Amino acid sequence: MAMAEDGFLKLDNQLCFVLYAASRMLTKLYGPFLAKLDMTYPQYLVMLVLWEQDHQTVTAIGKRLYLDTGTLTPLLKRLEAQGRISRNRSADDERKVVVTLTQQGKALKNTARSIPEALFCRSGLTLEEFLSLKTSVSDLLLRMDAEMKTDHACDARLEGSG
Repeated sequence: MAMAEDGFLKLDNQLCFVLYAASRMLTKLYGPFLAKLDMTYPQYLVMLVLWEQDHQTVTAIGKRLYLDTGTLTPLLKRLEAQGRISRNRSADDERKVVVTLTQQGKALKNTARSIPEALFCRSGLTLEEFLSLKTSVSDLLLRMDAEMKTDHACDARLEGSG
């Protein structure tokens, strides 16, 4: 990418901004659907994880959603207060908290079934565009996650160029 040094600092050249703005827009589009379920977007993500596989530890849910337990615990407490999940210490290891859907939480899945299709329709994407974009962003997420766990060779290259 040939770009003048200050070109890297232009907002329109920031991948992070485009992803951030798109994420905010998607979350806004989810708003009316989730309001009918009395649920926030992060709560919806937790429910998606549990609808896919019930009876998971807080740690496993956090890994799946890229959230730490400090962020996840208040979400889980609200879902529990709403009667959608239960949290219990594992019988095998009391340090682990296991999250399980209640009957109400399981029943909510049927109400939420139409949400992904409605959001897809509102995206304006073709199925091919959707799949391509999702694959590209998923690959980016995996690469960035791996980078966070490595020695940050890129940091050394950038420091050497300054």
